[in-house]
Amino acid sequence: MSPLRLSTILMSATLATAMLSSAAVSAQNVTPANRNTVVLQGELQMLENRLRRQQYQQQQQQFRAQDRVVVPQRPDVPQMAPTCQLRRSGSRFISVCR
Repeated sequence: MSPLRLSTILMSATLATAMLSSAAVSAQNVTPANRNTVVLQGELQMLENRLRRQQYQQQQQQFRAQDRVVVPQRPDVPQMAPTCQLRRSGSRFISVCR
């Protein structure tokens, strides 16, 4: 397992635990006793946002890699050949294409 994947899993587990414990604290007012808890909540929210950004970026990188692998072929479109005729005009020949 890659180190990035392992850190993502550990961070997800930590955030899930913190979110469960923070639900009870979020309804309380900030007092000196629970100030640290509220600060930790803010830090956990920042970590969760960072994790979501990293996951989004990884997903976009995977999509870009898939797009690079599948190179679309140019379609073979039949083209009409011009119909050119040489016509004599006096002592010269003129090419008339339609």
